[in-house]
Amino acid sequence: MPRYSLVVPAYNEEKALPLFYEAVVPVMESLNEEFEIIFVNDGSRDATKEILAELAAKDKRVKVCKFSRNFGQQAALLCGFEEAKGEAVIAMDADLQDPPEVALQMIEKWKEGYDVVHGRRRRRKGETAFKKATASFFYRFMRKITSLDMPADVGDFEHDRLLRAQVTWVGFKQTIIEFDRPERVAGETHYTLKKMVRLAESGVFPNSDYPLTLPLKLGIAGGFLSVLCFIVFIVLACCKVGFGGLVAWLFPTITLAASVALACHGLSNIYLSMIYREVQNRPKYIVAEKINL
Repeated sequence: MPRYSLVVPAYNEEKALPLFYEAVVPVMESLNEEFEIIFVNDGSRDATKEILAELAAKDKRVKVCKFSRNFGQQAALLCGFEEAKGEAVIAMDADLQDPPEVALQMIEKWKEGYDVVHGRRRRRKGETAFKKATASFFYRFMRKITSLDMPADVGDFEHDRLLRAQVTWVGFKQTIIEFDRPERVAGETHYTLKKMVRLAESGVFPNSDYPLTLPLKLGIAGGFLSVLCFIVFIVLACCKVGFGGLVAWLFPTITLAASVALACHGLSNIYLSMIYREVQNRPKYIVAEKINL
């Protein structure tokens, strides 16, 4: 049985796969421990299928799962995790933007007793400023609106689901390894803006009921400001200070009416939020260890 399982999603990576194999195998062999590499062909349309078949034919440590079509990176990782036989699972990208040597540092941390090891990117070469900015904003936003203390700027060396959020949710002893992320060794990124938006949706909505509670918060804030505005107008009227006449009173009146409607909508959303948490069907607790049971 292998001690380590490397899970590698592959979508149209015909140029990168041979380079990935040549770079990763010597690094893993330096451990002198058994390992397997599970490639998940996520509906590739190039020669990815043939290249993976060749690698598997010459090296029995290479395992391949082929999807019937493109289901996305999260599904590919989940498939690889389910097929993994190793004691520790390491998720990596086929483009070598996750340096294989970092896996050795993570394995060292695992042997020290950590259950989950995150890889934090100090530098991200070959990525646009827009992608870096949006990625940084997304993970900080997730930490704000969810109960998950997700580390920012990390990948999954152990990714519709955001597996990174689920890894954080289950708890256990976790740590971070920092590294500089190089450019892709071959090909182009397949993570389009549309896919990134979809991934963001998969991260926010299954892990936070904040959007449901937002109308109530806006309604309360709007109502408070409306009442405050009424008080100011009354004081100005008593002091006989001109401020626009009856037309000016329309603003706080309309705002107050809209705030009441928002607050009522928010109250009904609280019940919806409770249903939302129930249908997630997450375990009430997770047992890490049992003794004499």
